[in-house]
Amino acid sequence: MLRIHFTDKDLARVHLAREPDPVWETLLGLHQLTAPRRGLPVFAPWRRDARARLADSHLVGPVRMLSALAPASAGYWPDFLTPGASADGLDAALEALRATPKPQLRQEMDRLARTHPLPRWAHRLAGGEAHRMEEVATAFRLVHRTIITPDWTGAAGTTEADRALRTRVLRDRGVEGLLDSFRPLMDWRPPVLHVRYPEDRDLHLGGRGLRLIPSHFCWRTPIALADPSLPQVLAYPVTHPPAWAPPATRERRPEALATLLGRTRARVLAALDTTATTGEVALRLGISAPSASEHITALREVSLVHSRRTGSQVVHTLTPLGTALLRGELPPHATAS
Repeated sequence: MLRIHFTDKDLARVHLAREPDPVWETLLGLHQLTAPRRGLPVFAPWRRDARARLADSHLVGPVRMLSALAPASAGYWPDFLTPGASADGLDAALEALRATPKPQLRQEMDRLARTHPLPRWAHRLAGGEAHRMEEVATAFRLVHRTIITPDWTGAAGTTEADRALRTRVLRDRGVEGLLDSFRPLMDWRPPVLHVRYPEDRDLHLGGRGLRLIPSHFCWRTPIALADPSLPQVLAYPVTHPPAWAPPATRERRPEALATLLGRTRARVLAALDTTATTGEVALRLGISAPSASEHITALREVSLVHSRRTGSQVVHTLTPLGTALLRGELPPHATAS
């Protein structure tokens, strides 16, 4: 169990990441490729395509490099791999990676070496060889570009659905309501957030606050930094719709929705472009609550809408497929230079 202790200052400095974090998603996505896991069918199509892209790109070396530094089977990887600057994108993260202070690098690599044997190049990295760190940064960029960027729309869709839900809870119930909304992953017992975690420890934020990172590829348990002196983050798994990232087509046009779905159901779909409860949809469209509920249920059954209970309310959000259908095409992929 990880117990995160909050002060009043910490509660005022809790915030949600605005988009998927590129370095966390790269490492956790790589874990989904390299760890022998069962019961994760939601990632099966992505895993097949990502492995094919890696093979076509001949990236065995970069994959092995990142896997040696952040092994899927280990309970620890160095914090310098996930710098706080990643909140500003991959380029900022890699710049911070290259600028890792040598004492931090040595300390974290020594701790990693105590968990499993490291290749010779990793010891040279720990020794501060600049070109080794440049190789790590290049590996990050290549692997991210190959396995994450092509499916960024899907990752952004699932994390944005979670972010919309959390933002709504924050608006309606404040920070303590937000922290309470993470059950059963976490249990908020003021002033301590009890996080389901493989390690038993206490983390005192000491007024620094906490950045919450919804993660597409994180699974089962949240992940925190190992060094309590760093600015603190908590990456946590999001809920995946049953049909995450299903095929969608660019030829669909929003004006055809009424013909395809019926006029009222198309209006309900459009109304859910912003997260809403059933009652709010009914109010927006001037229809009865039972009618709104019927249409939302129909849309949910074909994976266009995702519904989730928070407190006494059920809130509805479009799935990536629902967004694609509403807007007529998939959003453009994020790119990394």
